[in-house]
Amino acid sequence: MQPIALSDSHILSMRTHAESAYPEECCGLLLGRVTGGVKTLVEVWPTDNAWSAEAEENWPEQKGLTERRRYAIRPEDMLRAMKHGRDRTLDIIGIYHSHTDCPAVPSECDRTLAWAEYSYIIVSVREGCSEDLRSWSLDGEGNFQAEEIRLVEPTEIKK
Repeated sequence: MQPIALSDSHILSMRTHAESAYPEECCGLLLGRVTGGVKTLVEVWPTDNAWSAEAEENWPEQKGLTERRRYAIRPEDMLRAMKHGRDRTLDIIGIYHSHTDCPAVPSECDRTLAWAEYSYIIVSVREGCSEDLRSWSLDGEGNFQAEEIRLVEPTEIKK
């Protein structure tokens, strides 16, 4: 399992976004590089939570849920992040989102929609305050495993 290296400012950015979106889930993309067996986060790319009735049509098993329990990232936001990353030799290395009034543990929905090579950072927000942040990735059998978070100084991250 590859660790993910990030800075305190990355964590603050995700926590702040999660708190501002409360009581809805927030979401965003993680742009960075994978080198030497370590995923290094370079940019946090916040997006709007695009969960809607239209998104429900793509996932009928999630019908009746709202932005308080689900998130979706618009394809155009994903494409814009990919283009931005390509110009800076960065890749999308993961996705972050929040769980409102729930632990920072992936749900079954998170697992079924996850991509194997990505990191999934979850921020737990209770009553509007972030209280926990954890990173996860899928193992070879499609189950989430906790991913080591390595805190690094911003100067250690090549932009």
